[in-house]
Amino acid sequence: MTSFRLFLLLNFGVNLAFYAQSGSIPKRTYTTKPIVNQKAPSIDGQLNDVAWELVEWTSDYVEFQPDVGTAPTEQTKMKILYDEKNLYVAFKCYQKDPSTIEKRMGRRDDFPGDWVEINLDSYNDDRTAFSFTISASGVKGDEFVSNNGNFDSSWNPIWYTKTQIDEEGWTAEMRIPLSQLRFGNEQEQTWGLQSTRRYFNNEERSTWQPLEANPPGWVSEFGELRGLIGLKPQKQLEIQPYTVAQLNTYEAQSGNPFRDGSDTRLTGGLDAKIGITNDLTLDLTINPDFGQVDADPGAIALDGFEIFFQERRPFFVENKNVFDFRLGGGSDNLFFSRRIGRTPQGFTTANPSLGEYEDIPNFSTILGAAKFSGKTKDGWAIGILESVTAKEFAEIKLDEREEIIDNLATVGDEREELVEPFTNYLVTRVQKDFNDRNSYIGGIFTAVNRKLEGNLDFLHKSAYSGGIDFRHNWKNRTYYVEGNLSLSTVKGTEEAIANTQSNITHLFQRVDADYLDFDPNRTSLTGTGGALEVGKGGNGNWNYNIGVNWKSPELELNDIGFLRQADDIRQFVNIRRFFNKPTDWYRRAQLSYELVNRFDFGGHFNRTQHEFKGNVNFANNWFFDTGFGHIPRTYSNAFLRGGPRWQDNQENFGFWFVGTDQRKKFSTVLGYVHLDTQEDVFQLRRYEMRFRYQPLNALSLSLDLRYEQTPTITQYVGQASFEDTSRYILGTIDNESLSATLRLNYNINPDLTIQYYGQPFIFKADFSDFKFVNQADADSVNDRITVYDENQISQDGNTFNVDEDRNGSTDYSFGNPDFAFVQFRSNLVLRWEYIPGSEIFLVWSQGITGLGNVNNDFGSIIDNQLLKQRPENTFLLKATYRFAL
Repeated sequence: MTSFRLFLLLNFGVNLAFYAQSGSIPKRTYTTKPIVNQKAPSIDGQLNDVAWELVEWTSDYVEFQPDVGTAPTEQTKMKILYDEKNLYVAFKCYQKDPSTIEKRMGRRDDFPGDWVEINLDSYNDDRTAFSFTISASGVKGDEFVSNNGNFDSSWNPIWYTKTQIDEEGWTAEMRIPLSQLRFGNEQEQTWGLQSTRRYFNNEERSTWQPLEANPPGWVSEFGELRGLIGLKPQKQLEIQPYTVAQLNTYEAQSGNPFRDGSDTRLTGGLDAKIGITNDLTLDLTINPDFGQVDADPGAIALDGFEIFFQERRPFFVENKNVFDFRLGGGSDNLFFSRRIGRTPQGFTTANPSLGEYEDIPNFSTILGAAKFSGKTKDGWAIGILESVTAKEFAEIKLDEREEIIDNLATVGDEREELVEPFTNYLVTRVQKDFNDRNSYIGGIFTAVNRKLEGNLDFLHKSAYSGGIDFRHNWKNRTYYVEGNLSLSTVKGTEEAIANTQSNITHLFQRVDADYLDFDPNRTSLTGTGGALEVGKGGNGNWNYNIGVNWKSPELELNDIGFLRQADDIRQFVNIRRFFNKPTDWYRRAQLSYELVNRFDFGGHFNRTQHEFKGNVNFANNWFFDTGFGHIPRTYSNAFLRGGPRWQDNQENFGFWFVGTDQRKKFSTVLGYVHLDTQEDVFQLRRYEMRFRYQPLNALSLSLDLRYEQTPTITQYVGQASFEDTSRYILGTIDNESLSATLRLNYNINPDLTIQYYGQPFIFKADFSDFKFVNQADADSVNDRITVYDENQISQDGNTFNVDEDRNGSTDYSFGNPDFAFVQFRSNLVLRWEYIPGSEIFLVWSQGITGLGNVNNDFGSIIDNQLLKQRPENTFLLKATYRFAL
């Protein structure tokens, strides 16, 4: 019945979309001219070069936020020129009182204070663009825009800019080498054009091309840049070699030959950009180093699923949107670049009782990687990524203490053992625009091939996935329909495929899943996924969408993609109401409702969730976000890790976040998340505080604090056998976590910065009141579990012994699950871009990872396990030089 109702809603949405009307705003045009027989402008921010007299100013910027369609508080002017090598842009940003211009500094792409930007759709495809931003303080921002509105700040082209403040406001001048852009080779070209200015005092955005209050996209709404005649595409050729010197220091471990107190390393590599054609580029990296990249934040997953961490490595972050192929429902994607260079997956035969120590590399070495990407004048977007990772060996050596060696009856040999095979990764992605750029169809193919040797037969020998996707827009892109279909296949030994079938992503061995067939003799696995969605994406005060996505039980992507859980079907409906017209008490506001239903491929109805959310930006620039939800039905196929389908109690949750004006020197955000279930089975209490302070234009600090409690009386502990049946053991857990993230940025000038990142993370889990599952799908928790009484369970050190039948002998045992995890990560980085595109990094990283005493409070853990422990230190000097040929 639920599926039928959703089907009716889907048809209603499609019919409404076809018959609804929408308006459009006429496109503006700016005509530029070439620089002929004159000297090109000098990039000093003065705007007094004779060449600027060749073209007229364009102005009449219109407010976009907060009061769309009205005159801005301060007006802006723009000029554009070009020659055979460069595009030149001039801005004049009027401000009645120049002393009020906000000249805050920040990292590249921080967009601090007052700024102005230009966006260029040089492909003129209404979907992709290049964005260049300059702040009044001289801080650069540059982004590649894809999919009509996805901004990727990892793109770092070489370009030149200066700003000046005068009695009328401030000015900016840019020189953008044409080699940094991609365009066709027509004699006369038309590019998409947009310019945006942030007027800091009023937190106001104005644009050169006027926009609807709720536009259906970004690039598709640009105006036009004309007058580009005789441009010759520049084939980009940039080579950037690097060298790294590194010193690691740590507390020496007596007898361990791998932990003598320090290590040193000197290495080098190379990055390159090569223009194969005028619109297709090859990016290469050989032996890349990512030592200056921030560490991942601390996190613990008690549910057994893999935690998703964002990609941070520059080579893989840049243009990552080109390779995205999302399946719907969170982070699931056919391509997840962190699989390349992952931690080795193998293990060794080192025997500590024989005085053997092992040293396993933290990451697999990336021998080389290449990306071939771009977009042709015919509307073909192409992306190919190829990467090779090396064999990785663990070293095994003997304890160096003579007295230990003398007391060993048997001594093993020092040796190397393979822990990660030679692996090849391939990703290809294509999309084709048509229907006057209102539609596209695309495809993706991924391949992982491993050269398996030694004891690595538990890994897949090969893994392939592919998919097709499409999107169609109509009524000035107000309405859309999109979807995708994917297929995966993995091959390997019987052991490898059995591991895949039984891991938590799939759980073919579930005792009550008669629609699944766990076959220990299989050597391959093939599955599918897909999504279909239709909706209204912009224009007007209402947006909505409705759709479905699915992942079959056999779908497996985790060799090169990310898949949290297969065997999942989701139906969803989203409705959003925008309030874009400012009033005397708010600038803008939004309300939304979402309904999600989840099923498995056995036809079980596993979850319903209703969620209402709202946010408002007040007239004083404070904001308030809130939401609440109800989950009347929730079952989990994975809770018992292969056991029967588990029913959870109904849940109710809510959250609120309130923030002060983020423009102020000091601002804060306070947040609270609350969740309760019936019968008090599970609770969540999360408290967040975020502080931002900028005492000087050149100095900014931020501190994010988070404390969370998630007690439950049904936390999974483990499994045991009793009288030919499985016992699924649960416990009451009192767990809490605390984290603090501190960031400091100091700009000596726009090209020389000092950045600090530090995060301590503590997680405590204290178990008690153990019990076993009695009837997993019962409505009441008291019927689902049976608590061990004091005559059935006893503790012997770190072991709990269970005498379930009370006959005086132990029936089964399990280890004490209590733990406290402690972690500290920090990075201090001095970054100097001594010439555009060439950098020097000086890095000091610290790290502590260990276990604390679960019986201690946070103060004692911080004192004993953090402050009194000797951290591991890494000192790194990295230098790069960018040759633009």
